[in-house]
Order: sequence, then structure tokens, then C-alpha cells
Amino acid sequence: MDNSLDYQINKELGESYLFMGELDKAEEHYKKAAGSNGVHAEPYLGLATIAVQKGELQKAHSLYSKASSVEASDKALAGLALVEAEIGSLEKAFELLQQALTLKPSNLVALLAMVQVGHGLQRLQEVLPYLEAYLEVEPENNDVRFALAGCLKTLGHASEAQEHARRILEQDPENTAAGELLANVA
Repeated sequence: MDNSLDYQINKELGESYLFMGELDKAEEHYKKAAGSNGVHAEPYLGLATIAVQKGELQKAHSLYSKASSVEASDKALAGLALVEAEIGSLEKAFELLQQALTLKPSNLVALLAMVQVGHGLQRLQEVLPYLEAYLEVEPENNDVRFALAGCLKTLGHASEAQEHARRILEQDPENTAAGELLANVA
């Protein structure tokens, strides 16, 4: 079978099995995909995801690093950042999240992880531009808007936090979290 076709079939099977939660079968097919075509990062990303789900953080770190060396991507950097955060290396995680969001400002996983890591490091001021940039592209995303409002509240920017909470409530009057935030900031 053609290596390219073999790669594609095994990658797709790996993705499918991973989606279904069959980690062993997914791992088997991702390994075959990685072995048949070493120029794509996807199989390594899939294997890293499996390692995270199995709690094998060192293995996941190694696989995300391999994926990043094959093809620099926001997904690989975000994955590395999540592993770094999990093992307590928050500064390194923050740096990797910045790199991931520079590559792809709309990476929601990286963005929301940056809020958590930034809060832990007391660097929320540095997170604001990333949240604002995301909302320029996706202004209706209330999860990101709520995260921005929360950061603004924490930083003492009450009027801006209220403004964002109100915008959420205009779009979603039943959003109790935004209502509570608005009440707590007022």
C-alpha cells in the first residue's frame, strides 16, 4: 500500500478510535501512521493526547515536543503548556501559551488555559490582549467574554468588567454567572 494512503488511513482510524474512547486501538493506529509518514505532526499529537488521558505526563511531553519539532503548531505548543502547567512549571506554561496564541489567536484551549495560568502567576494584565483579540474575531463567545470580565474584575477594572457582563446578559439573559459577576462588581 502507498505510504501516503497508509498514513492517511491509520491517522483517520486513530482519530476515530480516540473519539470513541478506545485508547489502545487509537494508539496502535497513530503509531502506524507515525511510522509510515514522519513528516506530519498529527499522529504525535494523537499519541500525546492518549498519554495525557492515561496520566503519562512525561510521555505526553515527549510526544508534544516531537510533534512540535515535526511541524510547529499552536496545538503542540498548547499541549506542551498544559503538561507544564500540570507538573507545576507555570512560567514555562505561560511562555508556551503565548507562543501558541501568537501562531493561532483563536485557539480556545490555549486561551482559557492562559487565563488559569496567568491567574496563578498574577499575570492577568498580560492575558487581556489575547482575550480582547479573540473577541474581535468572535464577539459572540460569551465564555471568553466572561473570562475577560473576570480578569478585569480581579484587576480592579470594575466598570469594564460590568460592561462585559452586561453584554453577556444582553445576548443571554439567563446567564446566571454573568448576573452574579455583575452583582458582585456593582
